[in-house]
Amino acid sequence: MTSAVPPHSVPGTDAALGVSAGARSRSTVGRTLGAALLLGAVGSAVVLLASRQGWASGKAIVPGGTFPLTVKGSDVTGVPAALAIVGLAALVAVFAVRRSGRLLVSALLALSGAGTIAAALIGAADRAGLDGKAEEVAGGGIAGISDLSHTAWPYVAALGGLLILLAGLLALRYGSGWPAMSGRYERDGTPRPRKAPTVDPDRPEDIWKALDRGEDPTG
Repeated sequence: MTSAVPPHSVPGTDAALGVSAGARSRSTVGRTLGAALLLGAVGSAVVLLASRQGWASGKAIVPGGTFPLTVKGSDVTGVPAALAIVGLAALVAVFAVRRSGRLLVSALLALSGAGTIAAALIGAADRAGLDGKAEEVAGGGIAGISDLSHTAWPYVAALGGLLILLAGLLALRYGSGWPAMSGRYERDGTPRPRKAPTVDPDRPEDIWKALDRGEDPTG
């Protein structure tokens, strides 16, 4: 009487499953790593670009008439641009550290994105920057600001902050499996052994080089 062979005992099944799982793991690492790099870099660039654009405009009322005013995001608040630079530095540092250090840097990356969002949304309705610019231009002789309006650039900066935040969340979730910046070291930090050059006994120059390195070319 012939008995059925259990699925787990079929030759090659375990090896195939192992290869498949390893391939999926490498694919996940590649996708999440690429996504984090793209999100962090694009998000930082968007925030820096938006901070240089006009966020608010209006007309300063002075004795004898009015004159137009426009303030950039950097005039309203310098926080988004500063946090974008911090986030970009943290994104690079993620690959230079390991273990708990990588966790801390990933958290810094996420916090930079969250702070950028908050600062940009607060600046979207701010008029202090426009008032300060009017005072500076008019020398304190203004009666007020009319026709005050805000642009969409603060919300563009907030969108950039969201991209940085997503990069940080990806780093927190998957960063432990990402490769480090240097490929010369193993995970435990020990240098990988270098393969000794092959010495051809028929080439005198190879023999002399081996002797210079303190090796025995005959061994």
